[in-house]
Amino acid sequence: MEKYDPRIDAYIEKAADFAKPILLHIRQLVHGAAPQITETVKWGMPFFDYKGPVCQMASFKQHAAFGFWKATSLNDPQGIINAGEAAAGSFGRITSLADLPSDEILVDFIVQAVALNENGIKGNLKTVPGTPKAEIPMPDYFAAVLLKEPKALAVFEGFSASHKREYLEWITEAKTEATREKRMATAIEWLTEGKSRNWKYK
Repeated sequence: MEKYDPRIDAYIEKAADFAKPILLHIRQLVHGAAPQITETVKWGMPFFDYKGPVCQMASFKQHAAFGFWKATSLNDPQGIINAGEAAAGSFGRITSLADLPSDEILVDFIVQAVALNENGIKGNLKTVPGTPKAEIPMPDYFAAVLLKEPKALAVFEGFSASHKREYLEWITEAKTEATREKRMATAIEWLTEGKSRNWKYK
């Protein structure tokens, strides 16, 4: 892989105006903190790799995101990393440079993330063997939303049973209607982009 990938230049160029300075800043910061990092594109998003994924950034219609592949393994004494929805990366929904942590903090996270890969430390996901889970029926409210989004519906229907379950489980386990609505909107966004529920970790 090349250190700089022209596909990421194109990605930034096509991003919304608010997102361009955010993406450019992140890109410059990553390479400045770890010159050994190379760029690539996975699942349509810019990724920064060194002996495996280190971090990734993305631009959506109304926010940008920046996340670390092994976020839960990073030393974060100030509790800055957000472990919430994947579409918001590790630092929530970013709409301006002011939404990012300081350069000093980000550089520290980047250096830590590179060290995790250098040392072969696996992060985040733990696979636990067990019996297959029961199928979750499609709730009427999500079916109604999907019917209005043919592209998202087609992607969902094309998924394996396990990928379908990931979305249905996430949506049906929402504790409030507001959370459910937010998750369904995010699901439609990801499905339209061809992404599985846990795309960030694959």
